[in-house]
Amino acid sequence: MKVEQLNLVQDSLAVIQPLADQIAKSFYKHLFEIAPQTKKLFTGDMTRQGTMLMTSLSLAVNGLSDMENTLPSVQALGERHYSYGVKPEYYQAAVESFIWSLEYHLGDQFTPELKESWTIAFQSLADTMLSVYGSQ
Repeated sequence: MKVEQLNLVQDSLAVIQPLADQIAKSFYKHLFEIAPQTKKLFTGDMTRQGTMLMTSLSLAVNGLSDMENTLPSVQALGERHYSYGVKPEYYQAAVESFIWSLEYHLGDQFTPELKESWTIAFQSLADTMLSVYGSQ
């Protein structure tokens, strides 16, 4: 990820955080539409789940500039997802749903450059989480 892309993503958190609850709700709604098999993984309070998603994402994105220290946390998140029964093929649907949610809520603020940067960032986090699947 280029420094400019990292800066775009990290700077956009200030715009995203006030919309976090709405983005999370849209994310899950879209995820369940495009990958209905994922819905069975979520049996608890979806508002709380959305808060955890956005908090984890914010921490991970802020840590992208220091991946050496962030890597263990993201890998641990991948291990938890593995233990929940999340299959590797679900990750691409999650990336797509998150990008869709950002685009939906940010509208014109979600420029092509920001979309590309978020896609790379989210895919990088997903790939890091998936890296633990081979060791399970």
